[in-house]
Amino acid sequence: MKCPFCGHTEDRVVDSRVGREGEFIRRRRECLECHRRYTTYEYIESVLPHVVKRDGRREEFDRQKLRNSILKACQKRSVAVQKVDDIVAEIEAQLHERSEKEIKWNELGEMVMDRLKTLDQVAYVRFASVYRQFEDVSQFSETVNQLKGLLKDDKAKASLAAKGRPLAKTK
Repeated sequence: MKCPFCGHTEDRVVDSRVGREGEFIRRRRECLECHRRYTTYEYIESVLPHVVKRDGRREEFDRQKLRNSILKACQKRSVAVQKVDDIVAEIEAQLHERSEKEIKWNELGEMVMDRLKTLDQVAYVRFASVYRQFEDVSQFSETVNQLKGLLKDDKAKASLAAKGRPLAKTK
């Protein structure tokens, strides 16, 4: 492993830990040249579906690109980075379960939006503005109004459930 500080290629592993349900191994390393420590992660290389972009191009699924886009939407919000990592892990696990070798950009975007909706409403609208390519303020307000409607429905259901009343079945 190449030291990110001095570029030396020899190090020693100081500590190894298995991460979330065995999904990865986290290793603390110490450079034998400059003696600084750094962390590396080892993931099982797996075949995830390719993402079919809007213009028809196909790209390999990029975990870091997904994480960065969610972090960008959550920028300056009180959202823990661990929550973002959890969302990325959930989506990645969902992609592993799929039998298809490709996923369309809009399906992936909806997966992210479903999770952001419950995590942070501002991040949800920010992500939606890029994902849906908003061109004017009316599209923002439409999305906010839809979000308000969903939140009212969720609060009403929670209120009924708390009072012990059965929820109305929706089709």
